[in-house]
Amino acid sequence: MGLKIRLARAGAKKRPYYHIVVADSRSPRDGRFIEKIGSYNPMLPSEHADRVRLQDERIKHWMGQGALATDRVAKFLGKAGLAPMPVIREQPKQSAPKKKAQERAAAAAAASAG
Repeated sequence: MGLKIRLARAGAKKRPYYHIVVADSRSPRDGRFIEKIGSYNPMLPSEHADRVRLQDERIKHWMGQGALATDRVAKFLGKAGLAPMPVIREQPKQSAPKKKAQERAAAAAAASAG
């Protein structure tokens, strides 16, 4: 049984709220879980204390049992000092603006500066 520490969505339409849960990796995102170990409210400002709440002791227990955190939860744990900060991958070059869009942006910046 592969354990994951991941987000389970709750909250209303367009008002997301997530529980940080320990679940079997085969169970659905919002389905069966083993234990709630925190919460994440993306509607709060990033510096707000209640944006991410974690139960440190329970997280350490489950990580000791072999639970792996998903990318988003690993970032939360890294900021809290409970796990090493995950490596942030370089953004793909495909999503960068193309040549003409870059030229237009440079021209607009030159026009507004001059």
